[in-house]
Amino acid sequence: MTIAGAGIALLLLLVLKYKFQPFVALMLVSIIVALVAGVKPADLVTTIEGGMGKTLGHIAIIIALGAMIGRIIELSGGAEALAKTLIDRFGNKRTPLALTVAGFMVGIPVFFEVGVIILMPLAYGVARAARKPLLIFALPMCAALLSVHAFLPPHPGAVAAAGQLGADLGRVLMFGIPIVAVLCLIGYVIAGRMTRKTFPMTDDIRSEVYGPHITNEDLVAWANNDYSNAKEATHTQALGLEESASSLAARLPAAPAPGAGLIVALILLPIVLILLGTLATTLLPADSGLRSVLTVLGAPLVALLIDTLLCAWILGSRRGWSRSQVSDVIGSALPGVAMVILIAGAGGVFGKVLVDTGIGAVVSDALRNTGLPVLALGFILTLLLRAVQGSTTVALVTTAGILSPLIATLNLSANHMALLCLAMGGGGLAMSHINDAGYWMFTKLAGLNVGDGLRNWTFLVTVLGTLGFLFTLLLWPFV
Repeated sequence: MTIAGAGIALLLLLVLKYKFQPFVALMLVSIIVALVAGVKPADLVTTIEGGMGKTLGHIAIIIALGAMIGRIIELSGGAEALAKTLIDRFGNKRTPLALTVAGFMVGIPVFFEVGVIILMPLAYGVARAARKPLLIFALPMCAALLSVHAFLPPHPGAVAAAGQLGADLGRVLMFGIPIVAVLCLIGYVIAGRMTRKTFPMTDDIRSEVYGPHITNEDLVAWANNDYSNAKEATHTQALGLEESASSLAARLPAAPAPGAGLIVALILLPIVLILLGTLATTLLPADSGLRSVLTVLGAPLVALLIDTLLCAWILGSRRGWSRSQVSDVIGSALPGVAMVILIAGAGGVFGKVLVDTGIGAVVSDALRNTGLPVLALGFILTLLLRAVQGSTTVALVTTAGILSPLIATLNLSANHMALLCLAMGGGGLAMSHINDAGYWMFTKLAGLNVGDGLRNWTFLVTVLGTLGFLFTLLLWPFV
């Protein structure tokens, strides 16, 4: 127990105080813990390679393919087209709800940071046109993006946790999609109440969105539907996001944006295939040919590979991209996720060290003796690690490594394993604050100061993460 506690403390010290890259910190701590706990030097490399190989063999392909799909949708203009269509369909009065739905749908194939970059300029334009405070539109939209990122595959934290614990991704999606959809709607309602108060915006963002002549007093008046002193807001590009298109995007041939229905279909296709594969193994007889076909098509890596190829053809080749351009777009997704994949693999190494040294069994017994349900343990551990070091992915993979020896003794059903992963996702969603890059990204782009960011963003995502855990707790007896 002392070695385990010291190892986790050292990991946090290296990441927080000395700013070590999480992958390097996880590898270093894993080696130190292994040697201190009695792993023979000759067996050290075998232990490390075993943990890395077991973890990456499951998650690396899934994370990479998910990033490729998101990149193609992003550069084809599909995500922006989807958001604009939803805004048109929902109407002016329900624009915050439309952007929330857009955040949920765009958040499935793309990472949180990318989703914010894609959708925030739309929120700027809507706020400017409607003459309403930006936070009304941005807060529920970005909360939806982060909720999907924390809970659902193919995002790295969810995939890594499921891989280490042995949970079925189809079941995680089957339970997770309805839970996250409800959380997004709840976030929309809560954000609507929170934004009844108008918070001052920083001068740079307020000027970018509304023009240099608009004051915070004007925003307060607009929030109360008082436009007597309103001036015509000038159109400016939000933080240069639209002007800072990558050189790769600039080289792609001009083409009309793809239809929103097509984007929805491409987002849903791998999810449907994975769910069909899960249902086939549950409902069809073992010698059924249909079961064999659906099991192959529903394997997450196969479903995502099929969707990647379809995205490349439909959104790329058919719209005038050359083969080399399609290849460049797909390849451009990998640098952004390479480090995420390595961090997840290093988390697997740490978990393997805990198991091979016997530390995991000791920690497992101690956790069992607390009397807390395993769901509560997963949520609390992930929440604490998320709060102290900031990264959702690191929090999830570290918690999975700590809990895996305990899970091995509980004989949990496949449905219960999926709910445990989702409970941990609730901990990974909560407590986004000043040590989280996502917190700074949102508060900077929304024009909030630190205090208002904590009162709005941190409070909302913590409430949603806790509610997500409570939903898994309510479902636990019935699955």
